[in-house]
Amino acid sequence: MHTLRDTLPDMIIFLLIIVCAIILDSALHLIGKPAWGRFMGLVGTLIIASSFLYSARKRKYIPWGNPKQYLRLHEGLAWLGSIMILVHGGVHLNTVLPWLPMAALIVVLASGVTGRYLLKRSLAIVRSRRENLVQQGLSPKEVESRLFWDALMVDVMKRWRTSHFVFTYVFLFLTSIHLASIFIFWNWSL
Repeated sequence: MHTLRDTLPDMIIFLLIIVCAIILDSALHLIGKPAWGRFMGLVGTLIIASSFLYSARKRKYIPWGNPKQYLRLHEGLAWLGSIMILVHGGVHLNTVLPWLPMAALIVVLASGVTGRYLLKRSLAIVRSRRENLVQQGLSPKEVESRLFWDALMVDVMKRWRTSHFVFTYVFLFLTSIHLASIFIFWNWSL
């Protein structure tokens, strides 16, 4: 059955991202360089943009490479970029607009980590039930028949990506507005 130990690694990942951002932001303040956080927004955005290589591979725009390796790359780059953007967001305490994409980013992170956990868990449950049914001596057809609803649930769990995409598009939209406002209100005079 499901235990806290099953959930803990994914919860720790999410919390570590937040803690790393707090530590990095604190370190920048400690060394007297909090303005570096502004540039981390650009670097973090570029890192997150490069994490979309996974989507390109999945849709076969990139024909080579193992999709699982691209997924791991996507996760790692998204986590690293998120830390940098969270540090960047910590710099802007005087305005709401930068906080909107940051809040959306936190939702995207949470949906990604949650979806990763739920899919992993549902696949493990189906695998375990399949092994039990095979050990009971059921025919492959009977096993598949009994696992129909479980397999359907796994398929539903795979659809969490739809909500993850929606949150990602909201994040991208709010980030675009944030970037546009920077260019509009930037002091362009030399």
